[in-house]
Parts: sequence; structure tokens; C-alpha cells
Amino acid sequence: MRDIYKGNLVRLSAMDAEEAGKAFARWSRDSEFRRLLDSGISSLTSSKAAQTWLEKELEEDSIRQYWFSIRKLDDNQLLGDIDLNVYNWSARDAFVGLGIGEREFWGRGYGTDVMRVLLRYAFTEVNLHRVTLTVFEYNPRAIRSYEKAGFRHEGRMRGALNKEGRRWDILVMGILREEWMQQQEGE
Repeated sequence: MRDIYKGNLVRLSAMDAEEAGKAFARWSRDSEFRRLLDSGISSLTSSKAAQTWLEKELEEDSIRQYWFSIRKLDDNQLLGDIDLNVYNWSARDAFVGLGIGEREFWGRGYGTDVMRVLLRYAFTEVNLHRVTLTVFEYNPRAIRSYEKAGFRHEGRMRGALNKEGRRWDILVMGILREEWMQQQEGE
């Protein structure tokens, strides 16, 4: 049986608030990372503030939120985080958020690999019906990655994001359990 937490390039691990807080503080200094990840106004975060926020998040919602660190399979390096937030248990629907903070791993298949691992977890372990995400229209690398993982375009929130002095669209993408299962049969 395949380890549900491992992909070809990455593995999921439990989030360590102290380690992740230090990494998030470092990544928050990368304006491009913040631009691609966050719809709010970019700001710098201290290690302590990030750790405190993470500890609170990890304690508060353990029943409906599954939050993992993303680690390189070969050397265990922390690359980012991914979370699955079940917002409707009766419908078995969840929202996924992904951030790879280490720039040298952008565009090299790590995001696609970790999304595939998370989808396997979502559909086989958590028994979800649907996983949804949003992505900024100016992030074509992420859009392609999500498409490779099996997500389909479901909608567009026109002008929903105000960045860099202009309005941008936020794309809504999703994948159903049946679509994911068909994809697995084809591999």
C-alpha cells in the first residue's frame, strides 16, 4: 500500500509552529511570494508573531482543518505549507491553500506533486466529495500546476483583487472525487 503522505518529490509532515514560524517570517520578506499567496496588503512578519499565529490556528480548528508542512522527500527540507479546510462536512466540501516559500523550487513540479498528495489524502482518508481553491489570474505557473493535478476552472470573480494599482480576477478551480478517481485509473 502506498504511503498517503508521500509523493514523488515531497512528503507531508505535521506542522511544527516554531520551525514554520521562522520560515514564514523569512518568506514574508519575499514580496513576490506574498504577491502570489496573499490578497491582503503585504507586510513583514516576525518569527514570534508567525509562531503565535500558527499555534493558535493549529489548536483552534483541528476537527475541520488539516494543515501540513511540505518537505522535500530526499533531504527533508521545509518548502512550504498546504492546508485542507473542510468548510461543509455534510456536503464533504473543502478548500485547499498551498504556499511554497522556497523560490528555487518554483516551477519544478513540487507544487503539482504536493497537490496530488493532498488530493489523495482528501479523497481517500478524509473521504471528501469536492476540493476547491482560488488562484490569482496573474499566477499562470500555479494555474498550470493545478490543472496538471486535475483541477478544472469553475468560475471567475471579476475584479475581486486590488494589487499593484489595478484590479485582477480571482479564479475558482475545483476537482470532484469522481474526477480524481478517473485520473488515478488513467495513471
